Amino acid sequence: MEIIVVIAIIVVLVLFVVGLYNGLVQRRNRIDEAFAQIEVQLKRRHDLIPNLVNAVKGYMGFEQKVLTDVTNARANAVS
Repeated sequence: MEIIVVIAIIVVLVLFVVGLYNGLVQRRNRIDEAFAQIEVQLKRRHDLIPNLVNAVKGYMGFEQKVLTDVTNARANAVS
């Protein structure tokens, strides 16, 4: 009878350790997945920056023309 109690305690402890280990592995996997998602977003942001720079450069010419036209219009209005 005594040996059955000892075996039962050992089985319970083993199951507890296995459950604890599986929980830790699951948490580690979630952390790895979260870091992977962060990497994806950083890569996406890095890829979008050149497109943004090109868009701003293209719009810069238009803005420069508008500023020149406004400056000339003000100068003509004052004269």
